[in-house]
Amino acid sequence: MGSLFRSEEMALCQLFLQSESAYTCVSELGELGLVQFRDLNPDVNAFQRKFVNEVRRCDEMERKLRYLEREIRKDGIPVLDTGENPEAPMPREMIDLEVKFEKLENELKEVNSNAEALKRNYLELTELKHILKKTQVFFDEAMYPPNLPYDQDVYFDDEERVNLLTDSSLHQLKHIGFVAGVILRERIPAFERMLWRACRGNVFLRQAEMDDPLEDPASGEQVYKSVFIIFFQGDHLKMRVKKICEGFRATMYPCPEAPADRREMAMGVKTRLDDLNTVLSQTQDHRHRVLVSAARNIRAWMMKVWKIKSIYHTLNMFNLDVIQNGLIAECWIPVANLEDVQLALRRGTEKSGSLPAILNRLSTHEAPPTFHRTNKFTKAFQTLIDSYGVATYREINPAPYTIITFPFLFAVMFGDVGHGIIMALFGGWMVWREKPLAAKKTDNEIWNIFFGGRYIILLMGLFSMYTGLIYNDIFSKSMNLFGSSWHGVYDESTIEHNKELILDPGNREQYSQTPYPFGLDPMWQLSTNKINFYNSYKMKISIIFGIIHMMFGVILSVWNHRFFDRSMNIYCEFIPQVLFLTCLFVYMVFLVFHKWVWYGALGTVSQSSSCAPSILITFINMVLVKGYQDHEGEDCSPYMFAGQFGIQRFLLIVALLCVPWMLCVKPFLLHRNNKRRQLVTQANGGEGMVEEGGEAAAAAAAAAVTEELHDMGEVMIHQGIHTIEYVLGSVSHTASYLRLWALSLAHAQLSEVLWSMVLQIGLTSGGEGGSGGIVMYLIFAFWAFLTVAILVLMEGLSAFLHTLRLHWVEFQSKFYGGTGYPFVPFAFETILDQAENAVVEQ
Repeated sequence: MGSLFRSEEMALCQLFLQSESAYTCVSELGELGLVQFRDLNPDVNAFQRKFVNEVRRCDEMERKLRYLEREIRKDGIPVLDTGENPEAPMPREMIDLEVKFEKLENELKEVNSNAEALKRNYLELTELKHILKKTQVFFDEAMYPPNLPYDQDVYFDDEERVNLLTDSSLHQLKHIGFVAGVILRERIPAFERMLWRACRGNVFLRQAEMDDPLEDPASGEQVYKSVFIIFFQGDHLKMRVKKICEGFRATMYPCPEAPADRREMAMGVKTRLDDLNTVLSQTQDHRHRVLVSAARNIRAWMMKVWKIKSIYHTLNMFNLDVIQNGLIAECWIPVANLEDVQLALRRGTEKSGSLPAILNRLSTHEAPPTFHRTNKFTKAFQTLIDSYGVATYREINPAPYTIITFPFLFAVMFGDVGHGIIMALFGGWMVWREKPLAAKKTDNEIWNIFFGGRYIILLMGLFSMYTGLIYNDIFSKSMNLFGSSWHGVYDESTIEHNKELILDPGNREQYSQTPYPFGLDPMWQLSTNKINFYNSYKMKISIIFGIIHMMFGVILSVWNHRFFDRSMNIYCEFIPQVLFLTCLFVYMVFLVFHKWVWYGALGTVSQSSSCAPSILITFINMVLVKGYQDHEGEDCSPYMFAGQFGIQRFLLIVALLCVPWMLCVKPFLLHRNNKRRQLVTQANGGEGMVEEGGEAAAAAAAAAVTEELHDMGEVMIHQGIHTIEYVLGSVSHTASYLRLWALSLAHAQLSEVLWSMVLQIGLTSGGEGGSGGIVMYLIFAFWAFLTVAILVLMEGLSAFLHTLRLHWVEFQSKFYGGTGYPFVPFAFETILDQAENAVVEQ
């Protein structure tokens, strides 16, 4: 738990590894995931490091596995995730993996090449079959025009059909040639226009569409094609027609003129197609068996390659010890895990059978990385804090406090039982289905954000349900759980027959003076003056919560000062900050509670709510040191209690004295301490000045004075900025918490508008027969959609962002530095997750 409230203590260590055991030791440290290595070769090019060849070999193996994975997914073969996490293979096993992957790739490429050639041959034969079939129809139509009144099967036999070519009326057909082929269907119009223009109308084109699409052997896509036949006369037109066909990428096939030759060719094509179908099915079965076998192991192979590659990348960060034939590394390790790292190194050396590794702890002035141990619940809250800035090493961590304050401040703005239930159900569903949802890798950024913050969403929904009960608000309506404290003239008939209902707490006939057991009285929802009541109530609680939140942040800063042994900051910063905030803003909170308790609606004249002074006016007059003159005969006093003016003047003086206290005391003390150190240094080095020479001593003294003045200038500037920021920020930050009041009112009013302008219409609309139910169903669906889309999603996102701002600026600025850098250990788990996410995005 210590690391949750404050980052882990880190140690800079030096590792001496033997060359034989370096690989296995780094592998064990990767499984442990608690060591962050430093790059000891920052100026060395990546291509000039020792293990660059091994990294290239891993890249090549990864490329081959990517190719196998694409082929597996192309065939729709599932890649099962068995949850297996294989260890990183030994270096000698890399050769076996390379040979295995090379064999699989070559075999698959050969199968694909053969299958593509067979598919291309199959496509050509299929197109030729369609050409023979369609051209027979073309020739029959030319020989027997459709306007002739006879049946060609009845009046003509084969001999007579052939003799038609020698008929005197058709003797010109002997000199006509033709070309037949296949072209993409979408190119037919342009193809026809080009033939007409290039051949000047001296060709005759007939085309017919193929009913079924054909598969492209190269891309595997389904394409639609058409069969065409072009009649022309002369070799010149023949050459021109062929060039046009080549330009449009039309495939031309030989087509016999005689019907008998066409029938014989068609029978041969059909036989060859049957043989090709058999060979193609066998080829596809073989390809499927190869891919199914690879799909069982491809995830484990990929994980092995990723681990090997990450190990060699890490080894490239080490220095070579040429004398002792080893490697030297520097790394950051959590102090609490030094023994675990020692055990991992021991396991690595035992696997390799080499000499044991040596781990030395180094002393350094370098700032260590920040490391907070988190679990699946606290990780999301820690991510919110780290998004603003990673905590400075060992400073207070705001994340554990944010677990409560973040959903609570969100709920103050989002207080509605119904909307809170929707949000809590969504978050609870993600928590309940956590493991199966986490196993489904997706590149949907919005879903990943929702799932990563599932516990935040769950808590925000639960807290919104609580504040919704306090507000007594569920979908803009109130729940009558404990009856009502209003009675007398306000009965059921009064409520039903009066459109305007004004509640007056000062009327003894209306109000029973009995406090409502929990939350707000449901009668306020029916009154016309509820906005005035809610406005005052929510504004005051926003200021109260804001000042408590800021005061808590200021108090947390004292733990930082004590931990880092900065006692001067406690006396020069913490105490005046607390006094300044208390004398002004905590006093204002005191006035709010005093007014709530002392001035009641049913009290005496001098203690009634009508006589209550305005807190805002009182606070302004306090800052302006402006008093009131008591007028004789007036029942209402301008002061809430006796001696208020004197107390306010005293508090204002104390608050004003805190400003120079914060501004000048710390620089003065630092300046005095520097002078003392300088005098001690000069006294101790007097004899050395005489011995070494006056010029060197004078130069050193001048440099020390210059450095001291420079440091004091920075201290003064820093302290001035810090003081101005705190004094002005106390005012602006307090006002910033009014967003709790504003967004709460806006959410409630928008919910009420949506109810009255949408759902209420459906509830009051009538209809004959079943039309009323249909209208109600449609209106309810529309209302539910707007509720989820606008009030839950959009309003929820708005409240979330405002809550985030209140924590980042108003709360954390009081104690949080956020100038650290994260601890990024060498961990196989993180590397594998990143690699799998990259695969999903591709």
